[in-house]
Amino acid sequence: MARPAPSRSSLDIVAACDNYRIDADRMSLTTWRLTAHPTFPAIGLLRAELVAQLRAEDAKGSVPAWEFATHECRQVVGFSSHIHGPSARTRVMKELCERWREEGRWPDVIGPRKWRNEMYAVYRNPFGVHDEVLIDDTDDDEANYAFMMERSACALFGVVTYGVHMSIFEEDEHRHGALDSCRMWVPMRSRSKQTWPGYLDNTVAGGIPCGLGAFESLVKESMEEASLAEDVVRMHARVAGTISYFFRTSAGWLQPEIQYVYDLRIPSGADPEAYKPTPLDGEVESFDLLPLAEIVSRMQQGLFKPNTALVILDFMIRHGYLTPEDEPDYQEIVTRLHGRLEYEQW
Repeated sequence: MARPAPSRSSLDIVAACDNYRIDADRMSLTTWRLTAHPTFPAIGLLRAELVAQLRAEDAKGSVPAWEFATHECRQVVGFSSHIHGPSARTRVMKELCERWREEGRWPDVIGPRKWRNEMYAVYRNPFGVHDEVLIDDTDDDEANYAFMMERSACALFGVVTYGVHMSIFEEDEHRHGALDSCRMWVPMRSRSKQTWPGYLDNTVAGGIPCGLGAFESLVKESMEEASLAEDVVRMHARVAGTISYFFRTSAGWLQPEIQYVYDLRIPSGADPEAYKPTPLDGEVESFDLLPLAEIVSRMQQGLFKPNTALVILDFMIRHGYLTPEDEPDYQEIVTRLHGRLEYEQW
């Protein structure tokens, strides 16, 4: 019989996902900007092996796609000056990443089994507005939207990605604050998923694809993953803020993430069937309605996908299930759930 995993504290759970600080090895990273000029915004962080490959790409091409520079002892990579506007940058990234996939480069990140075939938006300011996706080559390139790229390749280039997470729950109003007074729908991810197969997750969770806003992505994911009717989500889902963190994968790739968080509380006296999630697209194997105390136990055993455990901790803080009186690391947990991603240091 397998031994149960050691119990993790709430701070351990946060640290498993918010596990990277730029200042620890800043000089080993290269800043990716829209151009190599230092006045242009930083959009990603590149490891040395990725930069070496970009140099090799330029060496074998007649028209270089990349520029390399050093500013204040820091390396910078940017698109070549002739690659201007979202459409041109998108074409460069699409051709490059698809070719790397076919060549077998970094198969643990963009190999055929990891490839998502989803386009994610990259923004000049990751904390700025998610404005309209521009597809016209004549655009003046003044919007926050900079270009789009394959979802699985975002970790290679260290760009910020965005997602939506929703908790569907029911509460005993007369016993608020007790862990056994709240129950939440928890899915098990399909064992065939490209990432975190077989782990527990938030009721609804998914990335924000290029061209969709946060709430529309939530409505889409709610139907595709959980068979939840659109009118139920639109009427009862409530935005509850964001969480943000800097995750470093076991292979060393950097993935800063911002997740938009939603709650859907099952109304008292409502027909529970209308709020019961059911697997639809094969990404989820099953859903269970679990007491919050059991959810905490499973998080402490490491059974949840790391970033979804953070969403549940955020839920517990907002709803009074995790307080300064019962959690000695309360302030550090709250702070690290809402990191600035150290963007100003890029």
